[in-house]
Amino acid sequence: MFSTADLPEDQRVELWEGHNADALIGLRCRTLGAAALDATEINVQLGRVHLARVRGSSHVVERDAEMVRRRPAESVALFFNLAGEAFFYHDDGLRTVQPGQLLMCDADRPFMRGFSRGLEELVLKIPRDVFAEATGVDAVLRPLVVDFAAGSNSFAHTLARTVGGAARDEDPVPIQEETLLELVVALTGRNRDDLRAAHRAAAYSYIEQHLRDRRLSAPQVAAAVGISTRHLSRVLADVGTTLPQLVRGLRLERARKLLETPAVTSMTIAEVAYQCGFTSAAHFSSAFTARFGERAGEVRRRAVAARATALR
Repeated sequence: MFSTADLPEDQRVELWEGHNADALIGLRCRTLGAAALDATEINVQLGRVHLARVRGSSHVVERDAEMVRRRPAESVALFFNLAGEAFFYHDDGLRTVQPGQLLMCDADRPFMRGFSRGLEELVLKIPRDVFAEATGVDAVLRPLVVDFAAGSNSFAHTLARTVGGAARDEDPVPIQEETLLELVVALTGRNRDDLRAAHRAAAYSYIEQHLRDRRLSAPQVAAAVGISTRHLSRVLADVGTTLPQLVRGLRLERARKLLETPAVTSMTIAEVAYQCGFTSAAHFSSAFTARFGERAGEVRRRAVAARATALR
């Protein structure tokens, strides 16, 4: 995580600009009023796409033609506004983006953005060639604003929730690049004749974020995705799985990651099982061995040994 909190106040803007140019998108920044810039950013590189969570006090950013020339992003950017009204000025006009709305634009078409009351947002940056390959859209000529609050566009809502889960300070939720791209495809309105892949991606995302819920059920997942339980069964059958198999597999993968992490070796195997949604430690142990061909205790012992070595 990058933060301006401990930086000299007179250098914060310059260092913030430098960080963004290297880690996300090159921008010129200026504050509103006399207060020093207070900003943080979490960046996650996921295969070919990039995720970020940005928080900041009131300021304005600009990406003009000179900045585009010097620092081309060659990407499509999606900004998910979580808090604070934002304006977006572009050669196509002025847009106001409210909390619960996302804005999609080509990052190499000059723009200005302003946050008079500060901001908290998520960012999804997709290389232009990857975006075109996935969606069939060669160019985003005009900015697009879409509601992503619960009860609005289900694909936008799932996409925001997925990016937010992956780009957070603690306990980030692992997510597949393909899941994000399937949701972006559905969001752009392409391939509407077959939305099974997007529905499947939305289901995967919801399940990954609710693995601790031991009452997780097909009606619950289907309702979150906006489809019937029968259709949910069909979209999972397309890839040769069922909801119980999928949930069990994702829980076991999550448990293995926890067991392999030296920093959490203080958790017992039973606690790991509980954290991942298993109701029985014995059932977890047998399922783990069947899935990975080794016992959970063996994975934990390697992690303990790795931690001991690191502390020497």
